[in-house]
Amino acid sequence: MDSTVLFHLAFPVADIPSAKDFYVAGLGCQPGRETANSLILNLYGHQLVAHTSPDLTPQKGIYPRHFGLVFLSEPAWETLLHRAQAHQITFYQSEKRRFPGTPLEHRTFFLQDPFYNLLEFKYYCHPSAIFGEVEQGLVGDAP
Repeated sequence: MDSTVLFHLAFPVADIPSAKDFYVAGLGCQPGRETANSLILNLYGHQLVAHTSPDLTPQKGIYPRHFGLVFLSEPAWETLLHRAQAHQITFYQSEKRRFPGTPLEHRTFFLQDPFYNLLEFKYYCHPSAIFGEVEQGLVGDAP
């Protein structure tokens, strides 16, 4: 991994004040530059940019689109989980353990922002599963 590179993601929101409430007050993002139609956010050192859009529709299920973070520390993952619970953020899927007892075992939860964007936060019990364990042949849930 190259620690000199940051991830960037732009995503749709209905309005900037609600986006700030969810991402800044709720998730703890640091706000950056802002206009009436855009807001830059620092999510654990990665750049998110919220852009207003009139076309917001919920998707059916977590696929094909969601975004989030993979935590390398379980206590850090738990800290965000507890923060989301304390701020009564909408959980799309509550905390659970996926693929228990396998090299792909991980803890995960999904949040839904007020604009139907789904965010997944996970912690792998075996770091090799983040990019490896290709012989397992599994990605996500079966359709």
